[in-house]
Amino acid sequence: MDKFDEIKKYQTSHDEEFKSKGFSTKCVHMGAEPDYIFGSVNPPIHLSTTFAQREPGVPFGPYDYSRGGNPTRNNLERLIAGLESAEFGHVWSSGMAAMSGLIHLLKPGDEVLCIDDVYGGTQRYFKRVSAIQQGIVFNFMSFDDPKLLLTKMSEKTKMVVSETTTNPTLKTTDISEIVRVTKSYNQDIIVVIDNTFMSPYNCRPIELGADIVMESATKYIGGHSDILMGITCTNSKVLHEKISFIQKNLGGVPSPLECFLAIRGLKTLSIRVERQNQNAMAIAKFLETHKNVEKVIYPGLESSPYHQISKKQQKGFGGVVSFIIKGGIESKAFLKKLKVFLLAESLGSIESLIDHPALMTHLSVPEDVRKELGIMDGFFRISVGIEDLEDLLQDLKNALDEMTV
Repeated sequence: MDKFDEIKKYQTSHDEEFKSKGFSTKCVHMGAEPDYIFGSVNPPIHLSTTFAQREPGVPFGPYDYSRGGNPTRNNLERLIAGLESAEFGHVWSSGMAAMSGLIHLLKPGDEVLCIDDVYGGTQRYFKRVSAIQQGIVFNFMSFDDPKLLLTKMSEKTKMVVSETTTNPTLKTTDISEIVRVTKSYNQDIIVVIDNTFMSPYNCRPIELGADIVMESATKYIGGHSDILMGITCTNSKVLHEKISFIQKNLGGVPSPLECFLAIRGLKTLSIRVERQNQNAMAIAKFLETHKNVEKVIYPGLESSPYHQISKKQQKGFGGVVSFIIKGGIESKAFLKKLKVFLLAESLGSIESLIDHPALMTHLSVPEDVRKELGIMDGFFRISVGIEDLEDLLQDLKNALDEMTV
């Protein structure tokens, strides 16, 4: 037996051992067997971009050039697949690289049915790049009533794209029902779920029937605001082979160092997200009681129209809370009074961030569309970190109390 066959067998045996373990145990051990040669407990960082060949076309092992595959990236892809309850995982240079890679599964004239409140960057790519340059047709609609998807489907519909929880209005997709309705129309339509806001700790769309789950790993998976990465996972060998081919040819892959940082970040995913779930719930309840807050949007609140759906399909409600402050655009002045929350885009990391979507993450979305989605001038989105809850609550209280509306 070739030594690389031995290593592959060793890796497969290791992953099989941990497939049935608890989620936190998987985070620590999946894809991270002790190094076959030296027994190191952390996967080595293989920085080499190219790999020697014994003779032309016969590399030493399974790798010839790092764009097509790398040992450190392989460790992460195995780990990601295990956490998402999938057979196959792929990691990309960003969440948008992952999403654009998936759209390359389609051909000109194919139609995509997409949730109307999709992430602003995804919407911008669909409308201003893919539709124009690739000839893909995108239809946007609310997924609140899954049965209505049938009214927009046709023989040209090849993909349905939704988010577990949307950004930033936190609409929750009933994933199993979306899958049921879609497959009742055509089994071959690919259902893609962006699970970025929930992470595999809170929700695993593959278990709910989705064909592909994708995430911006920059967020909860990395968890420390120090990597830019995307992931896709599937149980379909056919889709896996197509995605791998697209990934290799588009070249949107992360560096081995970033893969190592993602592996390290994932070891604490369950601990981080559980704390963020708890902090976010407490903050949402506090905001509901403040006189200067007009509305709080969080699926963990019983007042949310998505509360029951979220309870059904998720372990937790996530670390993102959106709210509307009285006073319209003038309410942005309260941002200057915050001391703990940082004004920044992105989410899912250990530090707490606040974002004004109308002026930041969703500025590229036309104003009339923003208003239709409920993204008003007084709309704010916070990504709750792991700081002491008392400090976060006091920071928000101080800033809100000083407002005159």
